Amino acid sequence: MTATPTPDAQAPAPAPDSGKRQDPKRSAVRSLLRLWPYVRPVRVRLFSAAFVGIVASCLGLVIPLILKWLVDGPVADRDTGGVWLGGALLLAVGVAEAALFGLRRWLVARPLAGVEASLRADLYSRLQRLPVSFHDRWASGQLLSRATTDLQLLRMFLAFPLTFLLVNGATIVAGCTIMLLQEWTLGLVILAPLLPLAVLCSIFEVRYSVAARRAQDQIGDLTTVVEEAVLGIRIIKGFGRHRSQARAFRAHSDRLLDTELHKARLLAGIWALIMALPEVAIGAALVLGTVQVADGGLSAGTLVAFLSTALALRWPVESLGFLLAMSNEAATATDRFFEVVDERIPEDAADTVRDAGADTVRKAGTGAETVRDAGAGTVRKAGAADGLRFSGVTFRYPDAPPGAPPVLDGIDLHVRSGETMALVGATGSGKTTLTALVPRLHEATSGRITLDGTDITALPRDRLRSLVAVAFEEPTLFSASVAENVLMGGPGAEEAELRRALRVAQAEGFVDALPEGAGTQVGEQGLSLSGGQRQRLALARAVVGAPRFLVLDDPLSALDVHTEAAVEAALREVLSGTTALVVAHRPSTVLLADRVALLSGGRVTAVGTHRELLHRSAEYASLMSGDPAADPRPDPGLDPGPGPVPDSDRDPAPGARTAGAAAEGSVR
Repeated sequence: MTATPTPDAQAPAPAPDSGKRQDPKRSAVRSLLRLWPYVRPVRVRLFSAAFVGIVASCLGLVIPLILKWLVDGPVADRDTGGVWLGGALLLAVGVAEAALFGLRRWLVARPLAGVEASLRADLYSRLQRLPVSFHDRWASGQLLSRATTDLQLLRMFLAFPLTFLLVNGATIVAGCTIMLLQEWTLGLVILAPLLPLAVLCSIFEVRYSVAARRAQDQIGDLTTVVEEAVLGIRIIKGFGRHRSQARAFRAHSDRLLDTELHKARLLAGIWALIMALPEVAIGAALVLGTVQVADGGLSAGTLVAFLSTALALRWPVESLGFLLAMSNEAATATDRFFEVVDERIPEDAADTVRDAGADTVRKAGTGAETVRDAGAGTVRKAGAADGLRFSGVTFRYPDAPPGAPPVLDGIDLHVRSGETMALVGATGSGKTTLTALVPRLHEATSGRITLDGTDITALPRDRLRSLVAVAFEEPTLFSASVAENVLMGGPGAEEAELRRALRVAQAEGFVDALPEGAGTQVGEQGLSLSGGQRQRLALARAVVGAPRFLVLDDPLSALDVHTEAAVEAALREVLSGTTALVVAHRPSTVLLADRVALLSGGRVTAVGTHRELLHRSAEYASLMSGDPAADPRPDPGLDPGPGPVPDSDRDPAPGARTAGAAAEGSVR
């Protein structure tokens, strides 16, 4: 998901999605309505909060009516008792209004925190289920900004703008009605700016939504830059590239600053107009009302009540600017949230089996007849103890240009049950991609992969990944203890299995030397450990659950010669009891295998023992010797033909690694 920062003075390219343009036909209301499934469980409290807010706001409109009664009654009549009564009424209305607004806040606080938690849980769950190809395309900063900044915007919208758009709208309608009933001529003067305000708000909404989307995408890009700089701080310091990285950060920051200033200018413009037009209308109504009072056509109390009502509506009207702005930001955040949630997850029949209640699924066109009892993970297979088999497997990355050759092209390979197969090939030959197809980190474009005769697409992914353990060349550890990192490979494993896995990976010594042993926190990505230590823990994680199938992608590349030899000696015992596919670059790793497959140009070009391929394949001999010119003479006893050795030919019993093979383990 993240990439190592490049020592480049240029700003990193934006994430794939950050260049999306806002659809001009997009509706903010339609976007926000997509949140309804999350809001529905708390709708009663939200509607209650909105109702309480409307009552509180409209209660404030009673104050001008009390003032009218005071001016035209007790004040005009010089009734001191009436003035005290009017003051008490005003105080009571003010206290009631404040209490109701406090109640509104209490009603929305807890449920909206729950809505945000539900949104975040769904986003995280979706990220976990999306294929690796999705994470290859998306920058991590874009995903992080959606899980943090965007969801905070949604919670704020539901707590404040959504409620107050309803409350202020109802207040404006009620206030205008009161003014029209008091003096309709003055009411029409006050209402005159409504039409131009509606047009201005519509124009503002379109322009602001584009700027809001651009800003939120740029926040995602900036988050990516910061994350990569933190994770790659050793590279930055090691190459002295802090200045170029600072320039890259500043470039992203300046773009975001420009966008935020553009948003501020838009908001300032609409807010100025929203404030100015009503003020002009109030001024005109004041002049006209004063004339009417002077002529005796209007009472002083009515004019005071009318102007007080108009002034009480200033806040609801003026707030429309930033409420619309926040609503557009929330609509953009909703779009960004659903861009991830709407991503299609490759589904098959096996993945629809989620519980023991749905205990039978028929899978057509695969080697498995039925998938049963997903809860227990039992599968009736077409063939037993058949090992791992690739049949006509082709793979092309989904975003590959049309006409580009596939990474893997018609792979046919059989790893017998209990056998260890080494996979050898030049850099870029597709070894890692082939191993990623077994646990379905990528989906094969065509062909079949079977485990003991069962097509892997007939197995629910959680069941498949409980059968297949993996260890990658680049070890990844989490901010957890050593034990928690290792036991991810076998959730039900006990202390004995943990110790055994650490011994196999030759990690027991350095783990016991840590301050808290296996309970020591390894820090973010395990960077408190050396590369070799991280790789050994990753290997321990792969073997701790005693998996039936083991896929190892050059798991010993970071080890020194002595540690590598010790790990290999312990690993032989593990490999003897499992079916394994091991990517190998060193002759010593190859010697762990019963047979070797040579991958070249996306095809398996040769299969045989290490000794056979040394004599049979010049390419293999070159890879093992590190000498491109190496061309060992063929063994007179072996057929020097160029084709791969069939699976049935010269296949030693699984686990048979002879001293003779070891003697010819290297041609250096």
